Amino acid sequence: MIEIETTIRADRPRVWAAWNDPEDIVRWNAASDDWHTTSSTVDLREGGSFTARMEAKDGSMGFDFGGVYTRVVEPERIEYAMADGRRVEIDFEETAEGTRVRERFDAETVNDPEMQRRGWQAILDNFARHVEAKGA
Repeated sequence: MIEIETTIRADRPRVWAAWNDPEDIVRWNAASDDWHTTSSTVDLREGGSFTARMEAKDGSMGFDFGGVYTRVVEPERIEYAMADGRRVEIDFEETAEGTRVRERFDAETVNDPEMQRRGWQAILDNFARHVEAKGA
């Protein structure tokens, strides 16, 4: 599994809410400025599913990213399985500095694992900036 993390200067309930709200997701879910998420759905419960439509801003390509939740422990942990069977685990931990978000995910076999780590970390960094910009 590949692991990434960040600490966000915000309390865990606010971080959890922004992670799981489709209106927030379309604002932060991109690895670079030339991509964006155009729509998102979340059914946050074990057995529920989520999707995010990610597209290049120039319209040249896009894809649906989604999965099925296999474990939800609010506001501490989310686990899900992607359509191809890869697993993802996300922990939300209160710290003195704010909330640490740690993601672990199975690598796919097409792209270099380090490239995957950088891409997922870029999205997580966008998430942190989004939550901190929203304020209290």
